[in-house]
Amino acid sequence: MIVCCANQCAFCRSSIVSGQRWVRERIYDPALNSNDPSYHRYHRYHAEPFAGQERSCWEKHQMEREIGRTTAYAA
Repeated sequence: MIVCCANQCAFCRSSIVSGQRWVRERIYDPALNSNDPSYHRYHRYHAEPFAGQERSCWEKHQMEREIGRTTAYAA
């Protein structure tokens, strides 16, 4: 998933405006040419659901990851 803007939700792609609660997910990248792995990429997600929705973008993202994990084990 590619995020083009620092203040954009990686799940729904809409802006995260000032005052909205959000979650930052740090992406671990093992070092390619050195012994220093790092967390140098970040994804941001809305932390609270929008009106009329049961889950936030962060919760939906976590559910997708869990489904991917359980599907991988079943295969």
